[in-house]
Amino acid sequence: MTSFLGEYEVAMDAKGRFLLPSGIRKQMADETGGQFVIKRDFESCLTIYPLDTWKAISDKINKLNDFKPEVREFKRLFLNGATIVELDSADRLLVPRQLLEYAGLKKDAILAAQGNKLELWDKDTFNKYIAQNSVNMSRLAEDVARDFGNPFENM
Repeated sequence: MTSFLGEYEVAMDAKGRFLLPSGIRKQMADETGGQFVIKRDFESCLTIYPLDTWKAISDKINKLNDFKPEVREFKRLFLNGATIVELDSADRLLVPRQLLEYAGLKKDAILAAQGNKLELWDKDTFNKYIAQNSVNMSRLAEDVARDFGNPFENM
C-alpha cells in the first residue's frame, strides 16, 4: 500500500486539471495503475486515494449496517461526489467541476500528502488552515498519541 510524503504547489488549468508532481509519482505503488478516487473531505478540501486504498475503505463502509440512520447519513456524506479519475498521458488528473467548486479551487493549489492519501486544497485556504491550527499541534499530538501509545517515546 502506498504511503505518501510531501507538500507540493500545483496549478489548476482552466479545465480543472493539475499535473501530479513527480515527487508523488515516484512514491506511487505500481498497483495504482494511475487510477485514483477523489472525493470531498471533512474540511474544504478534496481527498485523493489510490484506487487500491479506496477499495479497502469502500469494503469496510459497505459492511456497515444500512438499517441505522447514522450509517446512512455517514455514507451519503462520505461517499458524496466520490469519482474515479485516471492520470492522462501528460500525468494530469482532472477534477470534476462539482468538486472544484466544493474546495474553492481556482488556480493555485496545494497537494499535501497524508499517509495513504493526498489532500488537494486551495492554496490560500490551506495556508490559513495551517496558520490557525498549528498552534494546537502540541495538544493534538498528545491527544492522538494517547489513542495508540506514544509513537515518539523512543525517538
